[in-house]
Amino acid sequence: MSIKTWQFDAAHSSIGFSVRHMLVSKVHGRFLRWSGALRFDEAAPAASRVEVTVEAASIDTGVPARDEHLRSADFLDVATYPAIAFRSGAVERVGPRQFRVSGDLTIRDVTREVVLDVEYGGRVRDPRGFDRVGFSARAAIDRKAFGVTFNQLLDTGGLALGDRVELRIDVEATEAATVAVSDSELSQNHDARAQ
Repeated sequence: MSIKTWQFDAAHSSIGFSVRHMLVSKVHGRFLRWSGALRFDEAAPAASRVEVTVEAASIDTGVPARDEHLRSADFLDVATYPAIAFRSGAVERVGPRQFRVSGDLTIRDVTREVVLDVEYGGRVRDPRGFDRVGFSARAAIDRKAFGVTFNQLLDTGGLALGDRVELRIDVEATEAATVAVSDSELSQNHDARAQ
């Protein structure tokens, strides 16, 4: 089979998040610097793989003082753990353009399995003659499971910050190359990632 390698178009992609604040609203943010590799087989999506590395210090909520706090040891501790990483495992088709992608997410050197609900936006040829694909993914994680436990008690009761962090990922990618990969090589690559 052939698996196409795609290059992320950072100008048309984003990795964002939101978390509940003061019990009544949500604060939104994003990461400005990240990179990764996408190997996508449109005919056999189960063979697809994605790896992404995010520069933790590039967190941006639009409030510099808050961003500095999020970079501190209370939250991401970017001086000690500069990268957040995701490496996919199983890819399961659950609809015509919907997939469930499980993989390992590492934050603060803690790795947990997460499941992404992914929508495939399709494939198109752009005006310059390059093929493009697009995906939107959503997931929710418990920040405490990754050692991010800081919080404040409100005078009226309850905690200032929610534990649930909602992730929103939208990516566009251009075709980089096509490589022939055998089923046994795919199995070996997947087993190596699991170790």
